[in-house]
Amino acid sequence: MIAGLRAGAPEAFDAAYAAHKDIVYRFLLGLCRQRALAEDLFQETWLRLARHAPGLRPDTNLRAWLCTVARNLYRSHARWALLDVRALAALERWWYLEAAPAPEDRLTAAAALSRLATAFADLPPAFREVLLLAVGEGLPQEQVARVLGISHDAVRQRLARARGALASRVSLEDGRWNGTISSTI
Repeated sequence: MIAGLRAGAPEAFDAAYAAHKDIVYRFLLGLCRQRALAEDLFQETWLRLARHAPGLRPDTNLRAWLCTVARNLYRSHARWALLDVRALAALERWWYLEAAPAPEDRLTAAAALSRLATAFADLPPAFREVLLLAVGEGLPQEQVARVLGISHDAVRQRLARARGALASRVSLEDGRWNGTISSTI
């Protein structure tokens, strides 16, 4: 089967899928405990096999390889989901400390935070990751550069663009948010 996968034979991929789909799906469902997420990661696991099949070693244990890929995809998803929550919590803390809405403005503040969460989710992945690392995790820009594998100048530029993109997506009638978000985040 591995030789066929390495050669790009569709029937080898079909055979691998038939032989291992159940265990990979059950494994992901057990990790995720969310059917939709398990299905997304399941599909990505098979896409990874299709992409990396030519590079498989002849002695590859395909079941172990697929489960390792599935586990790594799940861990990556869980790590970024945690970072998203932390980043939004950091932005929320900033909002309440910097803007300090009066009690009667809490509803407006909650609506702004909802817009922030939506705007953050709509940012390109490169912008989200730099904001997650710099703001959500509080890493210095030098460390962010190492994590992302880019130069310090590229981090500064990406962070500035991410701040600008986020600020342009979130606005309040009083303009407080747009005027301060770029310098604070």
